[in-house]
Amino acid sequence: MAIGTMLSAFRKLSNTSRITPFRSLSTLVLAEHEGGLIKNSSLSAVEAAKSLGGDNSISLLLAGSGHSLKEAAEHAASSHPSVSQVRIADSDKFTYPLAEPWAKLVHLVQQSGGYSHIIAASGSFGKNILPRAAALLDISPITDVTKISGSNLFIRPIYAGNALSTVRYTGSSPCMLSIRATSFPVASETADLKSNAASIDQVDLSTLDEDKSVAKSTYVKLSAQISERPDLGNARIVVTGGRGVKSAENFKMIDKLAEKIGAAVGATRAAVDAGFVPNDLQVGQTGKIVAPELYMAFGVSGAIQHIAGMRDSKVIVAVNKDADAPIFQVADYGLVGDLFDVIPELLEKLPEKK
Repeated sequence: MAIGTMLSAFRKLSNTSRITPFRSLSTLVLAEHEGGLIKNSSLSAVEAAKSLGGDNSISLLLAGSGHSLKEAAEHAASSHPSVSQVRIADSDKFTYPLAEPWAKLVHLVQQSGGYSHIIAASGSFGKNILPRAAALLDISPITDVTKISGSNLFIRPIYAGNALSTVRYTGSSPCMLSIRATSFPVASETADLKSNAASIDQVDLSTLDEDKSVAKSTYVKLSAQISERPDLGNARIVVTGGRGVKSAENFKMIDKLAEKIGAAVGATRAAVDAGFVPNDLQVGQTGKIVAPELYMAFGVSGAIQHIAGMRDSKVIVAVNKDADAPIFQVADYGLVGDLFDVIPELLEKLPEKK
């Protein structure tokens, strides 16, 4: 009897506490740019904002300094037909994307703009900024969203992608989200976007200069590998090596195969921890989330945390000499064989990239 009474009370509470979807939608997308161009992951965030429904006014927020910011703003204004405004913060404080000044900027822009939603891609850029910005706004962000079912209803993976959780946001405005870019692919547009470019407006940073918290961190340096290969997060084809590759020297075979077919190179956490490759190539729950058209896995056992980062790939090909390897449970095509025999044969028979 007590349990039945408790469940009845819970149902009543659930029904009365449901917040109706936002009546007026306006979304601020935190945009990352490089070399005067908006990154594809930020355009995926715009696609996610479209999914909120209704008459949604979408603004892009860019920060930086100098000529590169101006170029990025011009590109942003014509990058997506759903963008109605580009807001730029031009200051030396934003030369590098540090969390403290960026979080304060988001707080400042939200106070003046009153947006219903704030969205960023779930990469290192968004993960660095959103928690601090959410704390300043006294709200709880919803992270790693893979589907938007309404203005306050979202789906996100849990248990390393083995289950999906439906989250209803019942907090105060704004609703802050980080989205998986691979779940919101950017549609190709045929319209002339330059003729319908969004307006570009400067953010008033006068009060930002008075805040001493933005100077709590300093930029030291950026360590990056320069490569002609496609970016791992956006590549059409990814070739990944696991612990079965056995050494950094052997991993060169993965590099050769990737180079021949124009693919990006990925690695499992085990391969990274063993020192075969740097950690920026790691695919998985604690690495990069990818969803290429073709994912080729060599010597990859298929640990849960790795599968969480590539299970949305369109076609998965796995090569492993262990017939019971978990990777074969998610693979579309599997070959039980020795990668040291298979890769040389592929290198011999595959045509060069066009």
